[in-house]
Amino acid sequence: MKANTFAATVAATLTMTAAASGQETFEMTSAFGKNLPILGTSAVSFTEKINSISNEVEFEQFDPGELVPALEGLDAVSNGSVDASYATSGYWQGKIAAASLFAAVPFGPEAGEFLGWMMWDDGLELYRRMYEENGYNVHAIPCGLIAPETSGWFKNEINSLADLEGLNMRFFGLGAEVMQKLGVSTSLLAGGDIFPALERGAIDATEFSMPRIDARLGFHNIAKYNYFPGWHQPSTLFELLINKDRWDDLSEAAQNQIEIACMANITDNLAEGEATNFSAMQENVEKNGVTNKQWPPEMLEAFESAWNEVAAELAAEDEFFKEVWDDLQEFRTGYRVWNESIYLPRPRG
Repeated sequence: MKANTFAATVAATLTMTAAASGQETFEMTSAFGKNLPILGTSAVSFTEKINSISNEVEFEQFDPGELVPALEGLDAVSNGSVDASYATSGYWQGKIAAASLFAAVPFGPEAGEFLGWMMWDDGLELYRRMYEENGYNVHAIPCGLIAPETSGWFKNEINSLADLEGLNMRFFGLGAEVMQKLGVSTSLLAGGDIFPALERGAIDATEFSMPRIDARLGFHNIAKYNYFPGWHQPSTLFELLINKDRWDDLSEAAQNQIEIACMANITDNLAEGEATNFSAMQENVEKNGVTNKQWPPEMLEAFESAWNEVAAELAAEDEFFKEVWDDLQEFRTGYRVWNESIYLPRPRG
């Protein structure tokens, strides 16, 4: 079944018993436009899910810039000017050093492992503590998840570290810290701002997300080399932030409905990405003149070495980053016993 039918199925099987006029309305800004596959559709899908199962709350989604710019959602929700935000905590890395550890970790956990740490180990408690201890008046809920992204679109082929030096590149989260160590000047741009920056030469290269998502933004029209694997984002977690005062005013049933809709949304989001990206990769090659490239082992080793330096430096500078990083590493050490025993090796070459 190609179409997303989850929300329709829920709506058809659940009966609304209370009048809609009694519902609390939550205006939700999204960091991703409604027409953006996987990222934007995830926010749309969450809205459909919660609105179909709750007679107490109703969410209304707004695209970036309609209420606040894409990168200002955290502050807007915290101060109450917006009720809720759908984004990723990595967008707040400039405000909170540890924020990206709950979004995407270079050479870090893939989707299943990330969920294990977040939902059954210490991740969720640390994640919510992060916002509380930094003075943000928000309630945070994991609400979306995707598998690895591509690690860059380049106008010219990259054959060595020397080819990276001096580039201006849009890059996200902790991966940007790695690229800076390797001589790349990075900036974090919202999705809609990337193509114009590429077109006018303000940036030489970019990463943003998965092939299907990147195709909608048109990067292939300017940059013809797309690099894999997504070392900087082996998986990416997305969040729903709700103003804490508004959250506390909700009934326990309404709170549970929101959290259940987010858990269902994580499944939907991951499935959409896994089901639809290979066709985008094929179309890039066959119709758009793109060359899909694999980083050679020596480049991946250089990225990982730089990341290990970045992680050590951030842990030395920020006590909470160290606490989270150490906890994640402890979990990954245990998980490795399972991971290396139970899964078939991935084919290489």
